[in-house]
Amino acid sequence: MFPLQLLALVFIATASRDDGKDKKRTDGQEEGRTDGQEGGRTDRKQTLRRGDLLVVPRTLFTHFGIYLGGDRVAHFIPDIMPVVSSDQRRISQMVTNTRLLLGVLTKCGSVRVDSLDDFAYGSEILVNTTDKVCSHLPLRGEEVAARAEKLQGHVSYSLLWYNCEHYVMYCRYGTVMSFQTFQFCKTVRSLLLSRRVAKVTALLGACLLFYVRAVSSCSALLALLLPFLIWMAS
Repeated sequence: MFPLQLLALVFIATASRDDGKDKKRTDGQEEGRTDGQEGGRTDRKQTLRRGDLLVVPRTLFTHFGIYLGGDRVAHFIPDIMPVVSSDQRRISQMVTNTRLLLGVLTKCGSVRVDSLDDFAYGSEILVNTTDKVCSHLPLRGEEVAARAEKLQGHVSYSLLWYNCEHYVMYCRYGTVMSFQTFQFCKTVRSLLLSRRVAKVTALLGACLLFYVRAVSSCSALLALLLPFLIWMAS
């Protein structure tokens, strides 16, 4: 529990500062809206249906949520606050970058309901784009929304194995998967598990054995084992 308590102290020291920054940023966004943008957002809300899967492209990743109707979106995000505080008022406030980062590090998250604008955070919203690439047919909109609402609350978070995409895929299609995670693992595999890496690893192992002058049948076997496994996995 000591590391978690230490992270909580760091969070408490910086939360108020981040909240102030986010408030200023939100106020600036509100002041910068034009009448045309307001009309566009109203039209978008009217076209969304309960149970729609919403996708928000970010710089390094894509965020997902389920539209519940009434300008409400259920989404799964890393968040340290439900662990360090039981104050529902503070938990319901807009999640800061500090809360997100500490949530990722401690693998703590929560399924929460926010407004459509807070969910989008100024980015474009795409609707039901995964219907074209998922092999499973989407469930009925009411069933999707009911699943999203049922899972609301504190949930363990994993950046690769259970993130926001896993959550919405289960709600809409009944399968727990993430195309982002699959693509990331595929990229890592292509970089690390290749024949070139196997050859370089074998060469480095041989050079290390001759350098330390510890060549024996056992050490040679160990030096060849890793490149052999990489070679077979490539």
